[in-house]
Amino acid sequence: MEIEPVVAKFSSPEAAEEANREYYRRLTPAQRIQILLALIGRARKEGDASSERLERVYTISKLPQR
Repeated sequence: MEIEPVVAKFSSPEAAEEANREYYRRLTPAQRIQILLALIGRARKEGDASSERLERVYTISKLPQR
């Protein structure tokens, strides 16, 4: 899937955000996955072993005592 840039003008940031949300609501789950994979492909660097896998992030949080 080729991602094509689109330019649009909105009266407010809220209107732009709503238009963005509506666009993604209309996509099928398969189309959303295709966009995700295309973005991951763009982020990978040729020949860079560390970019061949997704970064793992761990967060350790202390829970309050009950």
